[in-house]
Amino acid sequence: MKNFFTALVVCSALVTSLHAQSIFGTELELPEGYTPSTVLMPPSPLDLQVLFIGGHDLVQTTATYGNPAGQTIAKEWHDFIGFTPDETGESLGWVSVNHEMIYRDDRIGDGGGMTVFRVTRDPITGLLEVVNQELEDGRKGEFFNVDFANTVGETGMNCGGISSVVDGRIWTAEEWFRTSNASVNGSSTRPNVDGIGSLPTLPEDNDIGSIRFNQGVRDTSAYTISSDITGFNGLEVAKYENFNWMVEIDPRQAIAIRKQYNWGRQGFEGGSIALDNKTVYLGVDATPAPWVKFVADTPGDFTSGKTYVYKHDSDAKWIEIDNGNPLKMLNFADEAWAVGATMYNRIEWTAIDPASGKIYMTETGRDTPGSNWRDEVEEGGVYAPHHLTRATEQGLSEPDEDDTYWDYYGRVLVYDPATEEISVQIEGGPYFENSPAEADYPNKHLSNPDGINVIRIDGQSFLLIQEDLNGTSFGRMPEGIGNRTCEVFLLNLALEGTTIDDLIRITAVPAGAEVTGGIMTPDGKSLLLNSQHPVNLNPFPFNHSLTFAIHGFDEITVNNLDTPDMPETSEFTIYPNPTTRLVYLNEMMDVALYNASGQRVRVFRNVNQIDVSQLPAGAYFLQNDAGAVQELIIQ
Repeated sequence: MKNFFTALVVCSALVTSLHAQSIFGTELELPEGYTPSTVLMPPSPLDLQVLFIGGHDLVQTTATYGNPAGQTIAKEWHDFIGFTPDETGESLGWVSVNHEMIYRDDRIGDGGGMTVFRVTRDPITGLLEVVNQELEDGRKGEFFNVDFANTVGETGMNCGGISSVVDGRIWTAEEWFRTSNASVNGSSTRPNVDGIGSLPTLPEDNDIGSIRFNQGVRDTSAYTISSDITGFNGLEVAKYENFNWMVEIDPRQAIAIRKQYNWGRQGFEGGSIALDNKTVYLGVDATPAPWVKFVADTPGDFTSGKTYVYKHDSDAKWIEIDNGNPLKMLNFADEAWAVGATMYNRIEWTAIDPASGKIYMTETGRDTPGSNWRDEVEEGGVYAPHHLTRATEQGLSEPDEDDTYWDYYGRVLVYDPATEEISVQIEGGPYFENSPAEADYPNKHLSNPDGINVIRIDGQSFLLIQEDLNGTSFGRMPEGIGNRTCEVFLLNLALEGTTIDDLIRITAVPAGAEVTGGIMTPDGKSLLLNSQHPVNLNPFPFNHSLTFAIHGFDEITVNNLDTPDMPETSEFTIYPNPTTRLVYLNEMMDVALYNASGQRVRVFRNVNQIDVSQLPAGAYFLQNDAGAVQELIIQ
């Protein structure tokens, strides 16, 4: 098992305050005869395991572009994770991982990509094991490249997707909307320099220029669609028009099945299958973005049915777009605004709570989106009510009045199929015109929620919210901290009127990375996550995109996740929480952590909780700024 850092500290403790350091000595000196009280921190049930490393692990490939079947290095930029349960009981199931990175590869296929692998659980250690398997096409190994090139005409920009809670079927979302063949080749892709947000060096290719120009696809000639969806079979389209669809794959055989041409061509991010196995809700990463659903004629058969857009101010909330008309599906957004669809600011991932049937979606936000909406307003699009309210609060008549309307942090929305109403589940923030210094940074701050899922812990539904920061200004990071540190939060859906204070932080990812893909294994024991495009200077394997598992969620109780009630006392008091490895303080304060030898390990400024998950077991001392000391034993 490789070490990692779960339950990673609050942002205010990411960089130690020089002011706070000056309060505490480098070595602890206890007054003569002073005996600190002792608090026992039992071991956390949470543990981490790296499963799949992009740019390092080998994937088995099909015969592609005239090259024989073989193997090559997996792509990076892991994003979506899907999980397909194994109904035979021979394993837990199949994991599907998207690669948002796009480049030309003779064996994997041009454009984006996807990797699948099968896992089982070791009955003794509880760890996940990747299973060696042989597919029907003869490929053998652990990791398999999904064949898009020989099936559906390649893929691209594989970002979010759908992992059906009904039967484990998987769709990958082709995001980054393309408007021409030239745009397919990603000319704006950042080069591999400075180790920040960069592409890995391609095999046997160390030239930065060639990496930059190796994006996209080689063959941009017109494409003839082969499909079992009425109206599209035999249709010839421009190459770029065969991108930006939801694409179903078969994870068991690592091949693509179909592009869902009847769901419309859009900058897809996420989606959810309702419990009726007929209704599909779809998130579109655009400003503005429509809220879309597809309803199949027959449960489980998504080749025929009707496609709709949501219009909140209509008696009939869902307006049909004729999906039998290829031109309307190819130009779906124009059709949506023409019928007056409600406009949102980057709807990305969606998730269903099987217990309630409600659909949750992240509206990731954009700093100043006003100008992005003007054309669509003229075409007929209408603003979501909460954006009109926010504009009024900012002294504007509408969000597109000028370029000052801001939506820095985004939010999570909830759609109730019973009422057909959309409301705000939790707002991002809190708001800062200027980023506060690290010493004054809030204990919790939610910025730009992106990945989302609903997981069950101790019989209760929790939102699993994953950040992808749009920037570091306006309090998304403390002043002077340029690295985008993305965190993962839980939110108990049994709570009403939830705020930022109700969030429970469970992990963060290495420097530079986005955290995404969160999904629970069917046995409820392990949470799978992706660390996407980290800084290249991180130590291996955290310099690569990777898929990892946090084990032990079956041992967590809801009570252990809640912040303990603090007694009213002026004395320095701490409380352990053995589940998340957070130590709670009885009030906001500055504290220093010392090891058993009395050497200062870390200083925390203005906190009421600290994280000890990174510390080895042993004895430690906590001293507050008044000089009081508590002994902490970590098991």
